[in-house]
Amino acid sequence: MMNQRKQAVALKYDVKKNGAPQVTASGKGKIADNIIAKATENNVPIVEDASLASLLGELNINEAIPTELYQAVAEVFAFIYQVDERMSEMTEK
Repeated sequence: MMNQRKQAVALKYDVKKNGAPQVTASGKGKIADNIIAKATENNVPIVEDASLASLLGELNINEAIPTELYQAVAEVFAFIYQVDERMSEMTEK
């Protein structure tokens, strides 16, 4: 079995500026490690989904995600929102 290289894609969504989330960083191997390290350093939530990362990795930097991926990306953003809510509740206690 061939060992696949790690892949990472960073997304940004600014509802006031863009109609859809955009790819802000993408890479495999060491570049993916750097993207993940930067996200971790900046407390950016990380969701592991190899299939979605593979699809998003085909897009160019600053390219909006295609409508076919809206549902999958919306689920990721919803999950992150829920995690953020739980974390803020825990820090308030």
